[in-house]
Amino acid sequence: MSVVETIPIVRKTALNAVHRQMGAKMVEFNGWDMPVEYPAAIGCGIVAEHMAVRTGVGIFDVSHMGDIRLAGPGALAAVQHVSMNDASRLAIGQAQYSALLYPQGTFVDDVIVHRLGEDEYLLVINAGTREKDFNWVRDNTRQFDCAVEHLSDDFTQIAIQGPKGVNVLQKLTDADLGAVKFYWVTRGTVCGLKNILMGRTGYTAEDGFEIYIPADEATSARVWHAILEAGKEFGAVPCGLGARNTLRLEGKLPLYGHEISDTINVWEAGLDRFCKMEKPDFIGRTALEKAKAEGVKKTLVGLEMVDRGIARDGYKVLDERGQIGYVTSGSPAPFLKKNIALAYVPPAQAAVGTMVKVDIRGQGVKAKIIPTPFYKRPKKA
Repeated sequence: MSVVETIPIVRKTALNAVHRQMGAKMVEFNGWDMPVEYPAAIGCGIVAEHMAVRTGVGIFDVSHMGDIRLAGPGALAAVQHVSMNDASRLAIGQAQYSALLYPQGTFVDDVIVHRLGEDEYLLVINAGTREKDFNWVRDNTRQFDCAVEHLSDDFTQIAIQGPKGVNVLQKLTDADLGAVKFYWVTRGTVCGLKNILMGRTGYTAEDGFEIYIPADEATSARVWHAILEAGKEFGAVPCGLGARNTLRLEGKLPLYGHEISDTINVWEAGLDRFCKMEKPDFIGRTALEKAKAEGVKKTLVGLEMVDRGIARDGYKVLDERGQIGYVTSGSPAPFLKKNIALAYVPPAQAAVGTMVKVDIRGQGVKAKIIPTPFYKRPKKA
């Protein structure tokens, strides 16, 4: 009997052809064909893209992210049940960072919860966990009076990130973006498209907006090019996953499968400020109470490499006796001009200033635990 080899289907966003026309280096990421960086010939590359976001503006295709809409009289109760933050605090037009948890207090995924209407919420989820997340939300909200819709393929999502992001988008919309606070949303006309959702959110540790437009190729390409054209005076460049990763690492923004997973709980990940234990019962709360009482076995810390070397994901963290932990994410930090990493270590060895080593190809390379986030964007005067 012959064995038929199954070839995994790699999905493409509506901007895939545009990325290829622009010469982007494409990679498979969580089942998607995505740009990792754009060519140096157009002023790009991971370092240039990173620096553009920190000092001006960078444009990302983040259409691989997922979207779940909950609407109806029971929508708030449903969101409260499946997420750890307190959605009852949200005004219409406001958003919050949160997470979906398993009963054991570990992560299904981290999410951004937007309150779009009186009884309407939008959960923005990660690309690699789209179907899992939707199934989890649907299956755990059946008892509530609300519709749960998977809208992930309805939108092209473009992130306009950096201190000049608001200036770029303002040229293309009739909405007053200056009136939109960080982690709030608005609607308006963008590039002639009416009623477009615009959120002052992002994953770069910078100011900026994420916009949701219809997911057809012609419209997506037109808006993408219009944004880049509007951003020319501000030095706007297209950005790929490489810069997205280095930017979020500088800001200590967690990535599923790295800093958070189904084996890591909220306390270990250091996300307790987003977990509202005082709100009505939610999935994972009982386990988190128990875990807090018992004390954490590991905690997430920031590392700065003292000796030459890059601490990559999965590398061992050592003390003089042997392995004490592991690196979850690590890379050069272009803006900070040093090599940094996030790692899990025992709480007793997590103090700022503690010296450790990272096993890089069999060599113990010196590193120091330093405060996080590594980067905080300057406050406006």
